[in-house]
Amino acid sequence: MIAITSNTISEERLNEIVHHIERQGVKAHVSKGIDRTVIGIIGNADPTLAEQLRQMKGIENVIKISKSYKLTSRDFHPDDTVIKIKGVEIGGGNLTVMGGPCAVESPEQIDEIARLVKAAGGQVLRGGAFKPRTGPYSFQGVGVEGLEMMAEAGKKHGLLTITEIMTPEYVEICAKHADILQVGTRNMQNFDLLRKLGEIDTPVLLKRGFSATYDEFLNAAEYMLAGGNPNVMLCERGIRTFETYTRNTLDLTAIPVLQQLSHLPVISDPSHGTGRRELVETMSKASLAAGADGLIIEMHTDPDNSMTGDGVQSLYPEQFANLLKDLEKMAPLVGKRFDTAKQASAVLL
Repeated sequence: MIAITSNTISEERLNEIVHHIERQGVKAHVSKGIDRTVIGIIGNADPTLAEQLRQMKGIENVIKISKSYKLTSRDFHPDDTVIKIKGVEIGGGNLTVMGGPCAVESPEQIDEIARLVKAAGGQVLRGGAFKPRTGPYSFQGVGVEGLEMMAEAGKKHGLLTITEIMTPEYVEICAKHADILQVGTRNMQNFDLLRKLGEIDTPVLLKRGFSATYDEFLNAAEYMLAGGNPNVMLCERGIRTFETYTRNTLDLTAIPVLQQLSHLPVISDPSHGTGRRELVETMSKASLAAGADGLIIEMHTDPDNSMTGDGVQSLYPEQFANLLKDLEKMAPLVGKRFDTAKQASAVLL
């Protein structure tokens, strides 16, 4: 249920309404938009509460929400969420590009890739320190040491960093070293992990499970928002279908659909979405055309010899730089802001 007020309501009156709601044993979440303020009511409210609110001064309307996800819904938060990290804004008409290797391999490797990401105009350095692999004998990442390597490279070259988090016990150490934590497709419904991430305010990139519906995806995000962390991004990274030519099927429809259903920024992952280097550039452009708020792209200086074996979907540095130049030309055509020269010279706050 949501209660809607105009933005002319006084702060004192708004607080009185919130206190009345919370005295009924439910939570009230206030979201101030451009034209209206929405009070989201979470919990098992007394059936009479809706009528009480309708009679209260300052309330324009009360609407029951049938969706299982509440805080994630655009009904609760009409305006786009913009996540601000050290001067970088994700969402709100900005295009954010995250680039880097599948995994951190050495200080030299991640430092050189960070330099190239920055020079091309990317804003975020990606890299895995802990790698969830299908087989137990595959390279699993270099662990905490990798976090430290990536944090140092990001700081040196003026980039934000994003790394994958796999278990609740690693949330604290990963949040200490990375600016954004990524929840991979296999952990989208790891509810213990999602609850733990809801207890911090470090931004989270939540990847869609490879067989997840939009409803399941948004409910996974709801765990973190309900826990108190509003800084969540949704990432379409391809779903499993009958097709085997590509690694996954990148669901471009998800981008506008999720933006209709939710206020959270939507990021596209064309690297995992296709699994083929020759398709990454095309699907990056298609994602931007569909309205994506950002892209997370694998790039490696020597992809054919990467330790993870994911080199077939990693761009070479020159391809990455050329792609970002093309995205810069496209961005204004779809109402996005992206300036590679500005990003390359930016200094994080």
